[in-house]
Amino acid sequence: MKNLIVLLALAVSGSVYADGVTTLRIADQKGNMRAQLEASGLLKNLPFHIEWAEFPAAAPLAEALNAGAVDAGIIGDAPLLFSIAAGSQVKAIAVDKSDPIGTAIVVNKDSTLHSAADLKGKSIGTGRGSIGHFVALKALAQAGIKAEDVRFRYLTPGDAKIALASGAIDAWATWDPYTALAETSGIGRVLVNGQGLIAGNSFLAATDSALGNAEKRQALQQYVTLLARAEQLAYNNIDGYSATLANIIGFPQQAVKLSFSRRKAHWQAIDPQTVAQQQATADFYQQQGLIARPLRVEPTFYRGITVEAGQR
Repeated sequence: MKNLIVLLALAVSGSVYADGVTTLRIADQKGNMRAQLEASGLLKNLPFHIEWAEFPAAAPLAEALNAGAVDAGIIGDAPLLFSIAAGSQVKAIAVDKSDPIGTAIVVNKDSTLHSAADLKGKSIGTGRGSIGHFVALKALAQAGIKAEDVRFRYLTPGDAKIALASGAIDAWATWDPYTALAETSGIGRVLVNGQGLIAGNSFLAATDSALGNAEKRQALQQYVTLLARAEQLAYNNIDGYSATLANIIGFPQQAVKLSFSRRKAHWQAIDPQTVAQQQATADFYQQQGLIARPLRVEPTFYRGITVEAGQR
């Protein structure tokens, strides 16, 4: 993976546009920012260029940010903390707040597991440091089960889906649209969802070097404005948006509609409540031994990006 990130960095750093327009190198996850912007028709005639890099999950995306291969990327609250604790020079610049119902532990539809307490001694597939990993740890803690009392298998979403279907793992801790895909395809059912366990925050994180560049900083502000507009447009036409997005990402429309409609998401600027929620997440990670030392999260936020109230 590190070699791939280095190659990506070299390829991107060699991109030069004759028009002199600022280029943002954006890291995305499947079915997220790029797909939403394309479905909303807002990628035309931009005042800056975008070079996209898509990742299957947060961990390789965080590596790209840390390597400087990209300028900014979409990442959940838990994996962002994991990355920062490992020394990455990035800051959260805006937050997409949503209902965390789609972040869940999924089991086979005929599984004998019916609660988080039943997971003791079982195997759970997820991405290490992912939001799925986080919701699994929170669900286990609430049920009084220690992390060492289950067997975590760290897999990509695609591999975890196959492992669950084949019975190679007992449960899959994941996030939408994968949760919705499992539900609507008949592969599995939700054992525990993230409501009451996690905040439901996803962040646009940018590297310190990008934030230190005036032109890129301005482009990042424009980009956040586009994201907020795209999300608002999508919620104004969920059926049409879901159909378009399904074609873009190659997921069934039923799964896409379920995933997007239940998120009830909106972009907003960083506020004190968000910082407090992130501090609570960092404290939990440290208690679980995933972060070696206590982490003060306040310095990991950048407050210079705004989101207009009308775009929420």
